[in-house]
Amino acid sequence: MTWGIVPAAGRGSRIQPLAFSKELLPVGSRFDHGRERPCAVGEYLVERMILGGADKICFVISPGKSDIRKYFGAGYYSTPIAYVVQAHPSGLCDAIFRACPLIAAEEPVMIGLPDTVWFPQTALAELPDDQLSFLLFPVEQPEFFDAVVLDEEDSVLEIQVKQQNAASNWIWGSFKMPGRVLAELHRTWLARNCQDEYIGTLVNAYLAAGGTAVGVKAGRAYVDVGTLNGYRAAMALLAAAASSDEPAKEATEGKAGADIPPDIALRQLR
Repeated sequence: MTWGIVPAAGRGSRIQPLAFSKELLPVGSRFDHGRERPCAVGEYLVERMILGGADKICFVISPGKSDIRKYFGAGYYSTPIAYVVQAHPSGLCDAIFRACPLIAAEEPVMIGLPDTVWFPQTALAELPDDQLSFLLFPVEQPEFFDAVVLDEEDSVLEIQVKQQNAASNWIWGSFKMPGRVLAELHRTWLARNCQDEYIGTLVNAYLAAGGTAVGVKAGRAYVDVGTLNGYRAAMALLAAAASSDEPAKEATEGKAGADIPPDIALRQLR
């Protein structure tokens, strides 16, 4: 059994004002049972988690984001969804750890950002279940993201959080670990008086204390949809994907041990 954690409690101030949660921003469209409809940006991450092997999803939401619960309901097709609440906006680390009571030590858990669109769709299946691992994407401007510095064996040396002159052009877009490592990160965070807002600084402390992590360069394209420029870039990326059969091929030939209806796996992007 594998969990997917979707931290969706943020205010989305970069792209506000919206009349709804930023995770429900329509980006592209999809076909459901032969009918085309707008696709909420958060659906892309949920789909990719399911294609990567997740059979349970947990949304972390703020008290005011009942629209997310109403939109996704009790499940995404056959994959059940649970919800936990982050009472106050206290950063990504705090949001992720709200889900800790649900995660058993032996259960793998994958985490991503619900305002992103990336390819290949099945890349999360490349991450191992038994250690902390980061799904990496190449970008031209790593200073706007969390750049991941690796050694020659792809072990993580450092995560540079939005750092000018970053030493790597590879950024993390999602990550995975067993539940016991999530618990270790949580204990590290508590020992540091919960000062880490970003996962990168916490992981650096975890590594300094003897922890290990690996980077997997399986990503090809990554867009943060949290700004207007990012929104435009996401639409362009999806338009490019629509002109190729590659996304559909990935969905049907990848390591997807998940129950996704064919009309979802073979989605026509617009």
